[in-house]
Amino acid sequence: MKLVLGLGDTGLSIARFLSKQSIAYRIADSRPQPPSLSDYLAGSFGSEPVLGDWSQDLLTDIDEVFISPGIAQTQAIVVWAREKGIPVISDIELFSRYAAAPIIGITGSNGKSTVTQLLGEMIANEGKQVAIGGNIGKPALECLSDEVEYYVLELSSYQLDYTQNLNLLTGVVLNITPDHLDRYSSFAEYTDSKLGLYKHCQHLVVNIDESLVPQKKSAKHFGVNMPKQPTDFGTVTCHGSCYFLKGDDVLLYVGDMQLIGEHNVTNVLAALALGDQIGLNADSMVESIKAFKGLEHRLEWVVKKQGVDYYNDSKATNVVSTIKALNALIDRHENIVLIAGGIAKQEDYSPLFELIDKDVVGVVLIGQSAQTLGEGIKKSTVSYADSMDEAVSLAANMLNDGVVLLSPACASFDMFDNFEVRGNAFKKTVLG
Repeated sequence: MKLVLGLGDTGLSIARFLSKQSIAYRIADSRPQPPSLSDYLAGSFGSEPVLGDWSQDLLTDIDEVFISPGIAQTQAIVVWAREKGIPVISDIELFSRYAAAPIIGITGSNGKSTVTQLLGEMIANEGKQVAIGGNIGKPALECLSDEVEYYVLELSSYQLDYTQNLNLLTGVVLNITPDHLDRYSSFAEYTDSKLGLYKHCQHLVVNIDESLVPQKKSAKHFGVNMPKQPTDFGTVTCHGSCYFLKGDDVLLYVGDMQLIGEHNVTNVLAALALGDQIGLNADSMVESIKAFKGLEHRLEWVVKKQGVDYYNDSKATNVVSTIKALNALIDRHENIVLIAGGIAKQEDYSPLFELIDKDVVGVVLIGQSAQTLGEGIKKSTVSYADSMDEAVSLAANMLNDGVVLLSPACASFDMFDNFEVRGNAFKKTVLG
């Protein structure tokens, strides 16, 4: 018998898959009202969920544990399972047992959803059947199909922690910056988790600008500078204009893509390198880049009202992400007001404070960490809000033209269920 731990989207997808395969299982969640409980009960899966505090009795007659990514390795149920010699694996591990088509894996602290979606659209643009899933939103198990020719999976460190036998055609670790340090004992442990993706890859794609990623001669490389090898990807600036390159060949003027910001230049380079690795046509990839508008909640332009552009970057849950968003807009606008705050992460916020004091007109802070963050800002005008409605109103009143940017640099769980709900609240307020 199998044990499924966690009744959120991932746990529900595992239960649905096991039921279809007629594999006996038990499902449990330590919360009395997990988010997918109503969907599970409505599905008539045949196995009653066990809710509330976990005990070792859950492991009786269990030969394998399928675990949701939100459950840490230090939790007692995981420790008990391992002490009993019971394998603890992710939905990604289970997915890999049944996936017949090549799999491409993408991880990193930032940018992985954008790269995953763009690569998927590149593949689709060549008329190939592609399934996009994993941490990006659609559980991997729900992507399984005999019709699929390529799987493109966004993989979190949490998913990689519980994956031992994933066979990837190719994959990339986009970047590594301090994140999720509440889950790991050290930054080094988090780094090792991310880099673990490469042990599953037949062919490596490496960001040459990321110092924490070991360089491999056999890998395909990308970076913002001129490519060193004819098969690598990079950029060149000529007479003030920047171009994407493969080796010495010009592919695309950066200004022709709809995405903005240097971080998105790197994201596009990663997608190009991965696409080239699996044999996609360069002209077709360029078409996809030009058409790609980006993802919701990732530096998403919402509307222009009374001379002010509103951007939703709710996905920015760490310092580096917010800095990248600000830098992208600073290049285009003189007046910027930032809405930030939530649950601060265990990282150094001082580089963000320095950038704010240098280039941001004002900041509106929300959430649990608002006061603490405000103490770090010395020059810019700081206001505090108790709701998103109030935050948007205060921000709008700080300028007559320019940008209001929601880029929290914090987790959302103090005020919102997740970053999507936070971003939607911002857009609803802005759009009226």
